[in-house]
Amino acid sequence: MRTSALLGCCIVVLAGCGSMPVTGDVKAVDASQPGDSQVQVYAVAPREGAPPSEIVDGFLESMTSDDPAFATTRKYLSADARRTWQPGGGTTVLAQAPNRSGPLLHDEANRASRDKETTYTLTGEKVAEVDAQSSYRPLAPTDYAQALHLVLEKGVDGKQEWRIDVVPDGLVLGQSDFKRLYRSVNKYYFATGRPNGRSTLVADPVYVRNRTDPVTRMDTVTQTVRTLLAGPTNWLRPVADSRFPQGTALRRGTIALPQDDQNVLRVPLNNKADEASPRACRMMAAQVLFTLRDLTSARVERVELEGGGGGELCALDADDAPEFSGDRGSDGDDSQYFINDKGQLERLSGAIDGTGTPEPVTGPLGTGAVPMGAVGVARDEERAAAISSDGQHLYVSSLETDGELADPLVTSKAKKTADRLSSPSWDGLGDLWVADRDPAGPRLLRLTEGTGEPQEVRVPGLDGARIEELRMSADGVRIALLLRKDGRTTLNIGRVERRGSSVAPEISVEDLRQAAPQLTDVTAISWSGRSRLVVVGKEEGGVQQVRYVQADGSTSASGSLPGVNQVQSVAAADDELLPLMAETVGDGIVKLSPGDNWQTVLKQGTSLVYPG
Repeated sequence: MRTSALLGCCIVVLAGCGSMPVTGDVKAVDASQPGDSQVQVYAVAPREGAPPSEIVDGFLESMTSDDPAFATTRKYLSADARRTWQPGGGTTVLAQAPNRSGPLLHDEANRASRDKETTYTLTGEKVAEVDAQSSYRPLAPTDYAQALHLVLEKGVDGKQEWRIDVVPDGLVLGQSDFKRLYRSVNKYYFATGRPNGRSTLVADPVYVRNRTDPVTRMDTVTQTVRTLLAGPTNWLRPVADSRFPQGTALRRGTIALPQDDQNVLRVPLNNKADEASPRACRMMAAQVLFTLRDLTSARVERVELEGGGGGELCALDADDAPEFSGDRGSDGDDSQYFINDKGQLERLSGAIDGTGTPEPVTGPLGTGAVPMGAVGVARDEERAAAISSDGQHLYVSSLETDGELADPLVTSKAKKTADRLSSPSWDGLGDLWVADRDPAGPRLLRLTEGTGEPQEVRVPGLDGARIEELRMSADGVRIALLLRKDGRTTLNIGRVERRGSSVAPEISVEDLRQAAPQLTDVTAISWSGRSRLVVVGKEEGGVQQVRYVQADGSTSASGSLPGVNQVQSVAAADDELLPLMAETVGDGIVKLSPGDNWQTVLKQGTSLVYPG
């Protein structure tokens, strides 16, 4: 039993107890109770003569601690298991802390061994997995069961003690302990297959330990750089790569990367980094700068990369990093666009402070020659794509010059409006995407630069589901799809793979992953930043809610948003500081600025969007 002061708070840690109040009587609580992420939990070694149940409980509790190298945790294991157990082999996330049941009863044949060995079972509801690459994957809640086998083992003092001799690699944690111990970070790589060799940074979300990692003894910044150097996660690897030469790693013995008083971060690398060209080296530094942008309390102003010999390879200032990001935006990306009650496209500029006045856009979409029902504005704001009010036709028109509305580029043959075209979406390459929901021939279509003949995109893995809505990420590497099957609509994220030549590209959406399995009916989505979505949906038997979800399916630290009634659509910007917009029944179009409540912007209007 020990007591430690941290940040002015006394924390008493008991075996079988996850966290304690700072005042009042001492009492045991669930090991998976929510707590301050700054609380540090210390592992407690097994006491002499502890029974099997106490060994199992102590082991589970110790896994939720900040035990260096899991040295104390290993004391609950047998000599052989102590050597072979790999706590870094991944993490199983349960809805609550695992339950212990047992011991299992042996039959008559094994009754004689009951006093020398026993088995307990860990059970719970499995909701996610984190693999050895620190990549998070949500799961539809499933039953979890894992056996722990214990034996009597002679200790160094010759006494017999119960120890666990069969244990799975990795950690088993309840959700609240997982959120206390880990945090989500985005590491950045360059998208492959870009036209004209243009570089585009893509966010690759992973989870790292808060504070110090027990296995590597690295702080959070160093852990993050280490995972960056290891390359993209398996899911992203087919469409992204790193400018760090293969085999590049932190110099041996590096466990901390502090900034100096000028906010300069020096990263010591091994000899493999010396193979990089000067431009590749600056792109490597850009990867580090973007990766650490939201991680450190003080902004990193400059990154200096050191080679294997200790000399400087290159340096990059934070102000120069955006030249490598490949963003295709405009100076007016705080503008919102919507369709008025006459089916005309209008622009709402300056709406972030409530002073904006709607005005018709330039061109035929602003005059309303053909009433429109949905719209998507290119990220450069030079063109827009619109769906006719009956959902049958897709038009693309200039927002800079007047003229006649051109012929539709896509026409759906479906008989019902709900079975025709989805809302259009533009990616960061300037390509236009739309889904034809015709039951007789559903298709996902892409129009290069928003012109020409539409190209059908293969989507393996739909398994009979129909695409209801889609939203392209700014990097053009990921697509968010609302898929309808068996009366339910779910959110899935797919990887956009580009093969072939620029003249005859072969494009497909691969490896679909359900991003919010806890939501059984999703009605609206929008990208909000590089690796986050805002989602409107319901849990089983629940009410409608608006929440942020990371691209890997984990719940964003921002959590649920303030309630708003009957949301039909949402719109968010690439800049996460811009307000979230929503179209509602009754209140019209409303906005949610950071730190504020929902406010009405327009009583009339539909299909409000940011560029993209």
